[in-house]
Amino acid sequence: MKPTPPGWPRISPSIYCSDPRAAIAWLCKAFGFKVRMIVDGPDGSVMHSELEFGDDGVLMVSGSSAPGGPPDGAWRKSPSAAGGANTQNLFCYVDDVEAHCTQARAAGAVILKEPTTVDYGEGHWVDRGYQARDPEGHHWYFAERILTRG
Repeated sequence: MKPTPPGWPRISPSIYCSDPRAAIAWLCKAFGFKVRMIVDGPDGSVMHSELEFGDDGVLMVSGSSAPGGPPDGAWRKSPSAAGGANTQNLFCYVDDVEAHCTQARAAGAVILKEPTTVDYGEGHWVDRGYQARDPEGHHWYFAERILTRG
């Protein structure tokens, strides 16, 4: 495989939000993302954004009517604009899952599953994680690696 552009992981998810500027601010406050760039559209919308998570995570956030898509934004919807439907669950490793959950809850995340330890069995690992929903309805799972076996 060819190398990725500098600063880009091999895969980078993108989420769509009804109010991308508010979503970006909230993701930074609640989950610890950092803004790497925001590209404004000609109408002042968020055409493209890149948020960093840790050393190698990149998340793109834009609105449903961002330039480049269909005029009506038909395929770009936040879960809240799609009746709460989710086709994905975003997964991130953190250093301290308890502290991260506390921060997310304080910022208004809906905690769908409290921090729980899951043992994947011999030859695998043990993680402690929680699941949350952001104000736009996206589902997130944050985990801390407790033990690696094998």
